[in-house]
Amino acid sequence: MGRKYAIRNQEEFYFVTFTVVGWIDVFIRQEYRNILLDSIKYCQREKGLLIGAWCNMTSHVHMAIGTNGQMPLEHIVRDLKSYTARHIRKYIEASPYESRKEWMLPLMKQAGEQKSNNKDFQFWQQHNHPIELSDIAITKQRVDYIHNNPVTAGFVDNPTDWVFSSARDYEDEKGILEIEFLY
Repeated sequence: MGRKYAIRNQEEFYFVTFTVVGWIDVFIRQEYRNILLDSIKYCQREKGLLIGAWCNMTSHVHMAIGTNGQMPLEHIVRDLKSYTARHIRKYIEASPYESRKEWMLPLMKQAGEQKSNNKDFQFWQQHNHPIELSDIAITKQRVDYIHNNPVTAGFVDNPTDWVFSSARDYEDEKGILEIEFLY
């Protein structure tokens, strides 16, 4: 991780974005969201992933994440992205109902062939641009950004109306994932 944006402090939370190559709207189908959410839950349970905020959009996921120290955060991110990429790919390939596979899979294959550290396939864009949430002002700004993403995209009028987000948790409602409140 010799890039400007890197996870340097394991004690802090980070704002990250995982984006599907080509901004493909993979997550319009519940099956793919389930693979992602189940993997996040597994990483919370088994690897020490902490989620401060999250929002799953149609082509990307925003999260404020940290670690309880069980594993370095960059290893958790690597494992989460690798697992979800493999399993979503398998689901796309095997599904008789996925009408978009004829154009999605070649795009993902082409993206993988263009990167030297891939064998033949790429689901996620490689960089997640981690931004350290080192003070309350940055943290609030990023959590608000995460929660308002579906409003800005025109999907809902209120952040709490978007089911695939932690906005409900911050409004004292029960959400999908276990949340560590950041403020």
